[in-house]
Amino acid sequence: MNISKRVIIVSNRLPIKVTRKEGVLNYQKSEGGLATALSTIYKQGNNLWIGWAGTDVNDSEEEKIIKDLSIQNLSPVFLSSEEINGFYEGFSNGTLWPLFHYCPTYGEYSQEYWQTYKRVNQKFADIIIETATKDDIIWIHDYQLMLVPSLVRKSIPEANIGFFQHIPFPSYEIFRLLPWRKELLEGLLGADIVGFHTFDDVRHFLSSVNRISGFNNMSNKVRIESRIISADAFPISIDYKKYRALADNAITKRHEQKIRQLINNNQLIISIDRLDYSKGILQRLEAYQIFLQQHPELIGRVTMMQVIVPSRDSVPKYRQLKEEINRLVSEINGQFSIIGWQPIQYFYRSLPIHLLSALYKVADVALVTPMRDGMNLVSKEFVASKLNRKGVLILSEMAGSARELTEAILVNPNDIWDVANKIFLALNMSESDQIDRMTAMQHTVSQFDIETWLQNFMEKLLEVKTQQKTMMTRSINISLRKKISISYFNSTNRIIFLDYDGTLVPFTDNPQQAAPDSDLIDLLSTLAHDTHNRVVLSSGRDYQTLENWFGQLPIDIIAEHGAWYKEHGTKWCSAQNLSDTWKPEIIHIMNQYNRRTPGVSIEEKSYSVAWHFRKVVNGLGELRAAELVNEIKDYVSDRGLQALQGDKVIEIKSSIVNKGSAAKRWIEQGGYDFFMAIGDDYTDEDTFNALPPESITIKVGTNISAARYYLKSHEDVRELLQQMQLCHSNERIT
Repeated sequence: MNISKRVIIVSNRLPIKVTRKEGVLNYQKSEGGLATALSTIYKQGNNLWIGWAGTDVNDSEEEKIIKDLSIQNLSPVFLSSEEINGFYEGFSNGTLWPLFHYCPTYGEYSQEYWQTYKRVNQKFADIIIETATKDDIIWIHDYQLMLVPSLVRKSIPEANIGFFQHIPFPSYEIFRLLPWRKELLEGLLGADIVGFHTFDDVRHFLSSVNRISGFNNMSNKVRIESRIISADAFPISIDYKKYRALADNAITKRHEQKIRQLINNNQLIISIDRLDYSKGILQRLEAYQIFLQQHPELIGRVTMMQVIVPSRDSVPKYRQLKEEINRLVSEINGQFSIIGWQPIQYFYRSLPIHLLSALYKVADVALVTPMRDGMNLVSKEFVASKLNRKGVLILSEMAGSARELTEAILVNPNDIWDVANKIFLALNMSESDQIDRMTAMQHTVSQFDIETWLQNFMEKLLEVKTQQKTMMTRSINISLRKKISISYFNSTNRIIFLDYDGTLVPFTDNPQQAAPDSDLIDLLSTLAHDTHNRVVLSSGRDYQTLENWFGQLPIDIIAEHGAWYKEHGTKWCSAQNLSDTWKPEIIHIMNQYNRRTPGVSIEEKSYSVAWHFRKVVNGLGELRAAELVNEIKDYVSDRGLQALQGDKVIEIKSSIVNKGSAAKRWIEQGGYDFFMAIGDDYTDEDTFNALPPESITIKVGTNISAARYYLKSHEDVRELLQQMQLCHSNERIT
């Protein structure tokens, strides 16, 4: 695909590995999935790939490697043996890998590893920062570099940063086990878009962001200040045409003939994995053993070819796994072999790509049964290689590809008895059924190939950046502050509507503890004593509390979202035609939820009832609130009521009153040449909409709003109001 911006790919390893043989440097091309997937991008124009060179080198070799690789658009990162041990073998593969693959008991929690991980991530970030500009697209890959997005963001705030996770993202309950969980999330949130293989991974990530970092999300988007971060699923795929061409290659066909001779034209089951406990190799072998026990009539007629690519077999856990695999293969072969046939052909090595393609073509069944896998491209390679559309894919439900290849025979890899049954089913499946299933899967893989993956991710990144720019134009910066101040200074009859909680003061667990401080009282008093100003405090709080807190100030007050109101110097008035006869029934229903939800409280007002869940565990409060709203929705609508969903609160009130209708009482008095409204939740949207289009309406926080501008917090609101008051000591400006 053509991308107008320069793309900088960043991954743990380069697509070329530097090796040393007899003191001479060699460059070996990687056949890994990521290298293949991104090969078409980094070679174009002045694009660049930053990554580890694959070995430790001395100072004299670094300059030569940099020069040799630069002509291939590659920029090496050099790591010492200590860094490789602590960053890669230690934290990345000893801590993150087991947790992210749901093997928490294998995880190592080492402060030394963590410090090395941070140091190496900073090293990657420094190289990016030296190279990149704000106009480049920086695409960071995988769990080894989770801190890099935020590190780059701090130095290049406007950068286009994408992050893609190639392994699963665990559930909150697993991820929370990490001592450094918050720092890792903050690292990822430096990206503009965080991509995963499946929607399940997206949900787990957003849940962790909400419950650990405290950021809410809407439509898979997290908003932090003026930035929108999108989390989405982009299932990676293969070069479908490449694997079709390989399957039709003359070299592949010669390998195909040799394989058929090797297995005496038996039915062939293949399994191809990297040595790892996440791949379910032992469980798969046990399932095959059960299959042979249950179907002795197939002994001598079916061959399983297990290919395992060596990986980290110097690590004790992997070495032990290899030994267990060797033992189990020997046991099965010893138990079932007959003269001229053995049930398992076992290869512990990587295979050339043409031989791999031949295996895919010859196989009657592919057993792809990982315990947990981000995607698993073997399943897609097998499907693409089936030119005659005959063959059956048995696929683990725990693999990301199972979300796409739904026509495969899906299995739980832990249920080895069912896997054994599915092997028999696959070997006896009719040709027509095989062809129907394979045709559907080939359509999926061809339609959603590697090019589609690239295009979808890049388009989403650019879409998010466009949204961010829109948000930036609405965030109140120094220039907008000056613009607002000029408008304020040059007006003579101003009306200012101010919400209270979340706008002038922060939220508290106990609403009664949010009384105004002396600085706020002074601020409002100064505003209100300006004869050109009319200040209206518009709140959802009960009128008695607001009277106690602000009754001494020369301001007007709207209470309980418009149910009560007063102008300075007059008595409180209630809106007409309001009733409170419905409250006992609503309170009764709310009390039922109180008994099931520790931490909630009920606040009863004159004509409304609020159900607060700020003290409730994140997730549970939102769930109970949704259940409550769903239960009372018919009751509420039948009685002319409205359920307002605010920040950690559900409030039931009459639908005939709201802040907007109350504000109109002041607006209709006319004569104003300056309108301002500031609020933090959706109850303030009514006020924003009630004001004339040219009004200065300001949303506090990160939610979508009809307001023209945004501020981050109540501190920013106070700062803006204080700046506006400088008119008392300055001449009018033009």
